[in-house]
Amino acid sequence: MRKRSQIIAAVAAIFMLLGIGAMFWPLDGYIESPGEADDLAKFVKIDGQNDTSKGRYNITSVYLSKANVFGYLQTKINPHLSYSSAQDITGGESSAVFAQVQDFYMQSAIANAEQVAFKKAQRPITTTYRGIYVLSVSAGSHFKNSIHVGDTITAIDGHHYENSDGFIKYLADKKKGVTVTVDYIRNGQHGQTSGKTIKLPSSQSSEYPHGRSGLGIVLTDNVAVDTVPKVDVDPGQIGGPSGGLMFTLQIYDQLTGNHLSKDRNISGTGTMNVNGYVGEIGGIDKKVMAAKAAGSTVFFAPYVEPTKTLLKYEEQHKTNYQLARDTAKKYAPNLKVIPVRTFDDAVNYLATGQIIQTKER
Repeated sequence: MRKRSQIIAAVAAIFMLLGIGAMFWPLDGYIESPGEADDLAKFVKIDGQNDTSKGRYNITSVYLSKANVFGYLQTKINPHLSYSSAQDITGGESSAVFAQVQDFYMQSAIANAEQVAFKKAQRPITTTYRGIYVLSVSAGSHFKNSIHVGDTITAIDGHHYENSDGFIKYLADKKKGVTVTVDYIRNGQHGQTSGKTIKLPSSQSSEYPHGRSGLGIVLTDNVAVDTVPKVDVDPGQIGGPSGGLMFTLQIYDQLTGNHLSKDRNISGTGTMNVNGYVGEIGGIDKKVMAAKAAGSTVFFAPYVEPTKTLLKYEEQHKTNYQLARDTAKKYAPNLKVIPVRTFDDAVNYLATGQIIQTKER
C-alpha cells in the first residue's frame, strides 16, 4: 500500500512539474503592459542646462516582455495587459534590427520636435536632408542582399533630393526591371550598389492609384538638425516615434521660459511631424495607466475624427482619444484627457484651457 501511495505521489509530482513547466512555456509573441511616465527634464538639455521648473512633462511608454503561457493567461484577466504576436510587434525582423529601427524612430521624433518647437519659438534652426533611411527591405526586392535596414540612401542614379517624395517620384514612372544605381551610407561608410526596380502594389493614393515602381523598401526621411541654442537629448532605452509631442512641448517650454507647465504634472503621447501634426500610436490605454501612476493630472491624446471605416481597424475599435478617455474615466478619474490634432492645440490648452471640439459616432 505504501509503495502504491509513493507511486501515485511521484506521478502527481511529475504532472505538477509538467504543469508548471507548461505555464512558463515560451510563446512567439510579447506581453504589453503599462510602462513608465518619465520626466523629460532628465533627458533634455538646452545650452547644457536641464529644466529646473516645478512643472513636469512626461514621456509615456509601453513595456514589452517575451510572452509565455502564464503571461498570456494573465492577459485574459488583467485589462491592462495584452498579447501581440512577434510578427505584429517586430514585423518579422530580428530583435537587433527591431531595436535599431525603434532607435531611429526616436531620433527622428526628436529631430521633428526640435524643428516644430524652434519654428514656433521663432528661434534659429538649420536642417540638412541626409537621405532616405531604410526601415525594411521586402523579400521581393532586388536589393534585399545589398541594402540593409539602417542604411541611408543618399542618391539614385546620381540624383539627390531634399525629401523622400523626390526619390519616390523619380522611380515611380519607371518600368519594372529597370536597373538603377543606389548610393548609400552604412555605419558612416559610403557604398554603392545596383539593382532592378519592381512594381509596387496599388495604393489609396490618388497620385499612384494603379501602383508605381520602386526599390521595394519601407523608408522615412533622415534629417540632421542644428539649433541655436543647442539642444541635447538622451532618451536612454526608450525607442519609437510616439514621444514626439511630449518632446516638442518640453523643448518649446524650456526654450521660451517655462511658462506653460504652470507646476502641472503633464503626460501624453503622439507622433509629431515637421508641420506640427500629432499622429496616433499604439497602447494608449497602457500609457494612461503609466501617467496615473506618475501622478499626472493632464494627458494629451492624438485626435482623429472617428469614422465607421477607421474604427474597424483601430485598437479595440476606438480612436486613440476615445480609448484614452474611456480608460481614464474607468481607472484614472483624476486624469483629464485632452484631445489634440496639432502641437498648437496642446500649447493653446496649456495657455488658455481651451479644448478643441470633437465629433463622436
